[in-house]
Amino acid sequence: MNDLGHYLQKVRSEFHLSQEYIAEKLGDSRSAVSQIERGKRKVSSGELNALSNIFKISVDELLDNDMGRIEDLHSSNKGVRVPVLGVIPAGIPIEAIEDVLDYEEIPADWTAGGKEYFALRISGNSMYPKYLEGDVVIFLQVEDCENGMECAVIVNGQDATFKKIIKQSGGLVLQPLNTTDHEPAFYSNEEVNSLPLRIIGIAKEIRRKA
Repeated sequence: MNDLGHYLQKVRSEFHLSQEYIAEKLGDSRSAVSQIERGKRKVSSGELNALSNIFKISVDELLDNDMGRIEDLHSSNKGVRVPVLGVIPAGIPIEAIEDVLDYEEIPADWTAGGKEYFALRISGNSMYPKYLEGDVVIFLQVEDCENGMECAVIVNGQDATFKKIIKQSGGLVLQPLNTTDHEPAFYSNEEVNSLPLRIIGIAKEIRRKA
């Protein structure tokens, strides 16, 4: 079981998955996953089947502990996994949750040129009807954007919100799409620098669960 635990750790690392994510899929705790990887805990048949589904490899391949197979898995994987970092409100800004909640897969060619992505889950209705509560939005990680783009923004260094960015000579407007229930917020150039207000991502794609 030591070999299996080591193999699990290697594959998990290759797929950029946290112990918390694996634990959630197994219906167990992070410490249990850690014990498996250190060879301190046996893996049940049900857990083997769950791991097989997570990594899209057979139970036999898991038990064979073929370290060369990890490279094959990575090269044959047509997508790149990006973390869902936490809940981002589409209403009143709240503190962003930094824990990884899940992972979404994006096409590998999106990352050409070193581009990086992250995903956040929508809460609230200020970006309705285009974005619904519970949607996962994939963001291209940036530090600035063009006028009129829909962006994830950090306010006060810790509060996160998702709005359309309207650039004006005197500052920035965070514009909700749902203007019936929500009002735009204006930040002067001085406030943008002093709070600060920081653009962290441009909305790339919506992932909506059926």
